Amino acid sequence: MKILLGLVLKVKMNKTVVVHVKHFFKYLIYKKISYFFKKYYAHDDFNLCLKDDKVYMIECKPFSKIKFWKIIKII
Repeated sequence: MKILLGLVLKVKMNKTVVVHVKHFFKYLIYKKISYFFKKYYAHDDFNLCLKDDKVYMIECKPFSKIKFWKIIKII
């Protein structure tokens, strides 16, 4: 199971939030560390998340066609 830390971007949908996650990687030849951003749709059972909250989310069974993540903790 994967656990990711991200920032909530949108909370306009019912029981769904859009989370912005920053991924790091290192070039083997140049030894440079770079990053890229990815958006994930996550399930929020009780609509507790607000915009700009930091959240932990865990990979789980699909809730819909695009939702494979569930919010486990709001920081």
